[in-house]
Amino acid sequence: MPGEQPQLYEILDERFRTGRCTAGDSKLETLFEGCRWAEGPVYVPAGRYLVWSDIPNDRLLRWDETTGTVGVFRSPAGHPNGNTLDNQGRLITCEQGNRRVTRTEHDGSITVIADRFQGKRLNSPNDAAVKSDGSIWFSDPDFGITSDYEGHRAESEIGACNIYRADPSSGEVRLIADGFSGPNGLVFSLDERRLYVSDSRANHIRVFDVQENGTLTGGEIFTECKIGNFDNIRFDDAGRLWAAAMHGGVHCYDPDGTLLGRLLVPDTVANIRFGGAKRNRMFIAADTVLYSVVMSVTGTPSLPTARQDHARR
Repeated sequence: MPGEQPQLYEILDERFRTGRCTAGDSKLETLFEGCRWAEGPVYVPAGRYLVWSDIPNDRLLRWDETTGTVGVFRSPAGHPNGNTLDNQGRLITCEQGNRRVTRTEHDGSITVIADRFQGKRLNSPNDAAVKSDGSIWFSDPDFGITSDYEGHRAESEIGACNIYRADPSSGEVRLIADGFSGPNGLVFSLDERRLYVSDSRANHIRVFDVQENGTLTGGEIFTECKIGNFDNIRFDDAGRLWAAAMHGGVHCYDPDGTLLGRLLVPDTVANIRFGGAKRNRMFIAADTVLYSVVMSVTGTPSLPTARQDHARR
């Protein structure tokens, strides 16, 4: 059972309060209990439901917003981790066990987006971000091949943990960034001019400039985690970066890198995602539990094209 949560918000900088980050729900809502290790929530606006991963149990679960019911979306599912949507609202899934990135078509069939780089099998894709041009960017640590718990134990064929860009039209998989210990969450800024990547083993977030030709420059450290360990990351539409910090709850960072405050979650936080009709409901995959909290901040749009339209306003 999840522990009691007497206080939800911890204010570390007054901007956390004045930015109205603390004016939402005062406690977490438990949507589901019974996962072995919950990860990768993604909200599907067209169906008003959430899909998330239960990695060791090798399944994708589905929570219906209109009824509150939970069912199995797909099992077996390749020991899935991160999920996101492409421009057409199709599900993009990082399958750690199958060592690939896939797309679930509208008819339920599965298309393989990427499973190799230069002829070598990927390690275990972890998280993905889709750009408005349709390209799929994903992290490839070795978390799923170090044991049989979240995938299948194996040796890395590539010998490194990198960030890749996949072109779903041509099938090309391109190395975008290297030099990571354990690349994990990644997210584009609202205008897509920057890519933020968390490195769980190095315990920092790096920021890259996205060039017109799809390459990256920079890679400076945006912030380091002092409480917990970074996992995935998301933006709200005010430019604040929210980070799942595992044993440190959910962190909120100002665009200048200052830690403004935290959501104090009683379990180990793996993944977060904004969703709901107003994009102001944060879904939190934490250990064996799926939580949510209706907030006074609004997340960036789920669909990449909508995100770009929002940025141009």
